[in-house]
Amino acid sequence: MKTETKRVCIYPKDIQRITGKSYRQSIRLMQKVKQDLNKLENEFLTIEEFCSCTGLKYEQVEHLIIG
Repeated sequence: MKTETKRVCIYPKDIQRITGKSYRQSIRLMQKVKQDLNKLENEFLTIEEFCSCTGLKYEQVEHLIIG
């Protein structure tokens, strides 16, 4: 019996799949969200934080996350 693992963090490749933007634009968007949340450059961004800042619902994004 194998359990499905869920990730907590979001990466630029995930943002690219969600938004349809280029990889570089996804990196910029991720940096802007981190800046808005006063996160350091080396801190991870959670899927919930990304959703709350972009106005997306977790349910809409969940199936697009890789892994």
